[in-house]
Amino acid sequence: MEFGRYAAENRQQRGERKPATFDFLGFTHYCSTTRQGWFTIKRSTVQKRMRRKIADLKVELRRRLHAAVPDVGRWLGRVVRGHYNYYAVPFNSRCLAQFRHAVIGVWFRTLRRRSQRTTVTWQRMHRLAALWIPTPRIQHPHPRQRLRV
Repeated sequence: MEFGRYAAENRQQRGERKPATFDFLGFTHYCSTTRQGWFTIKRSTVQKRMRRKIADLKVELRRRLHAAVPDVGRWLGRVVRGHYNYYAVPFNSRCLAQFRHAVIGVWFRTLRRRSQRTTVTWQRMHRLAALWIPTPRIQHPHPRQRLRV
């Protein structure tokens, strides 16, 4: 597998597509460049793993269907915070935002199942999300900063 600083240039000269990606430790690693044009390796959350986590959350929320909203909100906040603690690396903010949005959507559909009158609106859901589900923020330093002595 061709991967690294000159892989994109070499493949472009041969008329081939972008360098291959690989999955390792829950991240998809791929070659990219910074805004200044420097080579960098970027990481994003493996989509298969994120879909599986959302499916697991959906099952657990269904199990907690009749629990109090603040209790479920606290629990969901801890789950999302744990996800951020692992996956909040530089260049992965888009996947973190997608995860938060998916969690809010699953919680919204679960809350709407509680009543035939569907008293939960998106306005209320946004208030609940702002109260209980943290917004994504990159928590790990950039490798150049981390390795600087």
